[in-house]
Amino acid sequence: MVKYMLKQLERPPGQGEDDLDRLFHALADSSRRGMIERLSSGPASVSELAQPLPMTLAAVVQHVQVLETAGLVRTTKVGRVRQCRLDVDTLRPVDQWISERKAAWSAAFDRLGDVLAAVEALEASTDDSTTDRSTTDRSTNEEDDR
Repeated sequence: MVKYMLKQLERPPGQGEDDLDRLFHALADSSRRGMIERLSSGPASVSELAQPLPMTLAAVVQHVQVLETAGLVRTTKVGRVRQCRLDVDTLRPVDQWISERKAAWSAAFDRLGDVLAAVEALEASTDDSTTDRSTTDRSTNEEDDR
């Protein structure tokens, strides 16, 4: 499965997924998000990334390749140890995309709040006029009864 995902990510730009799709694809897996979380506190070897995960070292290497292909992680090999570093700047498009959606939804909820406040005010004024009419009707009926 991870090999299939790697092949999908290796497509040249403009032929399938764009950069944002690649980032979300890489972040879609909880194991990879855990690796990103770990790397946010500093560089780590692939072995260190593999330690808390219930998978083989080979599977971890494939997950690191997905992160590397997406541009989230940079790796360097010193001797037999592959060191991984998080490239935080790569997350900027994700942050921007989420911020844009958040702003749009906030504006929509603000407009909804305005509409609901107007409906509430209309209902309150309708209730007041109904109450005024029933009070007037009662007083007129009392005068007629005399």
